[in-house]
Amino acid sequence: MILDAKKTIAVAVDYQERLVPAIGNKEELMECSAKFLTGLRILNIPTYITQQYTKGLGMTVAEITDAIGSDEYVEKISFGAASELIKVIPSPEEKPYVLICGIESHICVLQTLLGLKAAGYTPVLVTDCAGSRKKKDFDMALERAKQEGIILATYESVLFELLHEAGTDLFRQISRLVK
Repeated sequence: MILDAKKTIAVAVDYQERLVPAIGNKEELMECSAKFLTGLRILNIPTYITQQYTKGLGMTVAEITDAIGSDEYVEKISFGAASELIKVIPSPEEKPYVLICGIESHICVLQTLLGLKAAGYTPVLVTDCAGSRKKKDFDMALERAKQEGIILATYESVLFELLHEAGTDLFRQISRLVK
């Protein structure tokens, strides 16, 4: 499978004000996530934001909304976002590939991946743009995702896969972004 930009969307899961500060390795996570989401905006990949219980956990942090270019979000109270996302995202026949980033990897991100896969999508976990409070939980989330047949990738590999070729203006923009 090779990602096709015309058949791809993305979901940024729960990068919320009260969650981000507790995440292990949050500086690297936020840097990678901002670059990734900015790259998706450059490539015109529709990106959806989810928020878990906004009243208690706060809004999506500015680094993420700025990178996406929107602060619109899908509210959820379930850990997995698939049931809410399916109401607003294109069908798996139209946009089968769903790039997933966010927190926490072993709870909301994993359950969203599994729910989208069960609904007929091909989810891709962008591993350097996902995090958990504890490293062991992050590691186990990756292991579980692999066991469930979820595709794992890094943000840079995804952005260049969506580009398909060098020598274009988009390639130059993405190259500058990831440096």
